[in-house]
Amino acid sequence: MFEITGGKVQKAKKVVLYGPEGIGKSSLAAQFPNSVFIDTEGSTTELDVKRFPKPTSWEMINQQVRYAIQQGPSLIGTLVIDTIDWAEMQCNESVCASHNKKGIEDFGYGKGYIFAAEEFGRFLNLLSDVVEAGIHVVLSAHSQIVKFEQPDEMGAYDRYQLKLGQKTSSRTAALVKEWADMVLFINYKTFSVAADQKGTKHKAQGGVRTVYATHHPAWDAKNRHGLPDEFTLDYGQIAHIFAGAAPVSPPTQIAPPTPPPTAVVAQTTQTEPAQVASSSQQPAAATPETQDGLNPNIPQSLRDLMAQHQVQEYEIQLVVSQKGYYPNDTPICNYDSSFIEGVLVGAWQQVFGMIQDARNKIPFS
Repeated sequence: MFEITGGKVQKAKKVVLYGPEGIGKSSLAAQFPNSVFIDTEGSTTELDVKRFPKPTSWEMINQQVRYAIQQGPSLIGTLVIDTIDWAEMQCNESVCASHNKKGIEDFGYGKGYIFAAEEFGRFLNLLSDVVEAGIHVVLSAHSQIVKFEQPDEMGAYDRYQLKLGQKTSSRTAALVKEWADMVLFINYKTFSVAADQKGTKHKAQGGVRTVYATHHPAWDAKNRHGLPDEFTLDYGQIAHIFAGAAPVSPPTQIAPPTPPPTAVVAQTTQTEPAQVASSSQQPAAATPETQDGLNPNIPQSLRDLMAQHQVQEYEIQLVVSQKGYYPNDTPICNYDSSFIEGVLVGAWQQVFGMIQDARNKIPFS
């Protein structure tokens, strides 16, 4: 039997804010309830906001989102990704690294964009899990102006769109718009256009930052809350939508997330596994160290994940040697960059799972 219910369902919201650079997207997002930023650009340094460390890889962004889910609405009211178009670039880099490609178009026949859209779709599903946990999600994005051709041959005109997937083969912009409950376009509204004495040169005069909440031939926008077509850039205009929308669970103390252990590292080569080294063996070569005790020559994207999960270089060397990729005494900084980004970073959850297995197998002395 199925239960039929009626009425509105109170739940957290999925919001997209987009517009030209410097218009105030981040400042608006900062006013959402108890907002915490994933600052992909590192551009919120002048704002008094709570933020995660600047992510240096696509995997790190995903880890931060999972951490937000575990913390719950008692500690995070709104998760802000600022900006989603910079996150998309890291997504594309991860897809390229996992397939040993230099660029998204190196796949040929648009396959790279298909892989990227699939990965990006999984990320949007993860953000939906954030919403289900009772946390609002705000994605800020830059806008781009594109030439739009009317299908009825009435002419072409410029229109504003999300600066996502600037190639026609990309599908990420459509995915984001469909995913969101609310897409708000922010721009300066021009009051008048003045011409010079000859009437040949024109320039805009005056303007106010304006939010556009409904679709228009010149821009993408939507909302499901009966907002006016346009209003001044003021959080007070939309604050009522988020008041009490997200259910708040009792405060809980949750440790930082650790991915579930798995048995294998993603395969990128057909090299046969080498002999498994002793789990207690550590390379003897001395290396310079940073404050977190890691070799500063290790690429930043991997070093951040190692520091976050308290993983030492010898532990990665061990699991890599177990799979037969490199000898156990090979420093990580000597690994091929595509192997580091495509396997160690791109499949970090599997790598960390193997490290946890190795830790569990070390005998007590």
